[in-house]
Amino acid sequence: MTLAELLPELHGLPRADKLRVIQLLASDVAREEGADVIAAEGSYPIWLPYDAFEGAATLLRVLDEEQAA
Repeated sequence: MTLAELLPELHGLPRADKLRVIQLLASDVAREEGADVIAAEGSYPIWLPYDAFEGAATLLRVLDEEQAA
């Protein structure tokens, strides 16, 4: 199928399907270029600020210094 044949079909898709096509194509291009791709089924750790007392203390110190200046 050529791009000219494919474009009218893509334009007729619902919004959610268009976004999924964009996501799939971007993943394919990234994979071809050797970039790390985040998998939809993957599990990834994220940092949360809970129990980050040292970070909170640093932020408070910087804010206090800025107010004093």
